[in-house]
Amino acid sequence: MSKSCEIVSFGEMLIDFVPNVSGVSLAESAGFVKAPGGAPANVACAITKLGGSSAFIGKFGDDEFGHMLVDILKKNGVNSEGVSFDKDARTALAFVTLKKDGEREFMFYRNPSADMLLKESELNMGLIKQAKIFHYGSISLITEPCRSAHMAAMKAAREAGALLSYDPNVRLPLWPSAEACREGIKNIWTSADIIKVSLLHISLINLMIICLFVWSG
Repeated sequence: MSKSCEIVSFGEMLIDFVPNVSGVSLAESAGFVKAPGGAPANVACAITKLGGSSAFIGKFGDDEFGHMLVDILKKNGVNSEGVSFDKDARTALAFVTLKKDGEREFMFYRNPSADMLLKESELNMGLIKQAKIFHYGSISLITEPCRSAHMAAMKAAREAGALLSYDPNVRLPLWPSAEACREGIKNIWTSADIIKVSLLHISLINLMIICLFVWSG
């Protein structure tokens, strides 16, 4: 039986490459430093640092970066029993910078990455059903089979009595279109008990609504 964890976090964990100097664009940077990233995984690690218990469910490439990230989860005290590896896909990569104007710039490498290929049959349902809170984002809703795995995990957590925690985490470049992003994020909006929204999320969602109104007009 899986070890019980208060909070189970589902979704992506990846390698962020950040410039070795601050305030530059990706094109201007002369070098990059690798760092662990992925909003759901960040939550899992933050919980253990605050004294709670957490688990992470996601898929990694069976490569150096994938095993490095799982080791980071373990070193942070995060239960990794829900982790799986894919021999045919790579761990996701992202290049990200904070420019002088305060805007973040992203460039993703997911064609597809292993996290996108997580199947419902690979879910550790024991972990999910024991969670008090099941936390997830929206990136795992973009493509199949991960979308179906995401929906099945939500359903299992809800039926087991867990609270559902949702971070919309808008990343427009990863979606086929702004409309697909808006619909995908809103599709599970009412299922959550807790929604984490920042001013950036609100601004982006409002922008998508305005764009859709203009296009439809």
